Amino acid sequence: MDYTIATPALLFSAITLLLLAYTNRFLALASLIRNLQAQYQEEKRHTFLDQIKNLRRRIYYIRNMQLLAVASIFLCVFSMFLIFAHKLPLSKATFAASMILL
Repeated sequence: MDYTIATPALLFSAITLLLLAYTNRFLALASLIRNLQAQYQEEKRHTFLDQIKNLRRRIYYIRNMQLLAVASIFLCVFSMFLIFAHKLPLSKATFAASMILL
């Protein structure tokens, strides 16, 4: 397999699209939570609280996935730096870690 600077660079578009998708989902869930909170203030039904709790857990997971994606892009950039420094085995290991985080 030919491992050049272009190999880690391929991940940039994937990570960017992934972060965009996570951000859109995060914003949609936050809006839904705000609406449920307003409905709860009016009606005081406990089913709203259960739904809000579930949606907050989903937001927690999405935020953690975003953090892993950001760590992945940093490792990807570091892998590209290691290629410039002629440290190919370490660069491949860093790129593999970036793929695992992704």
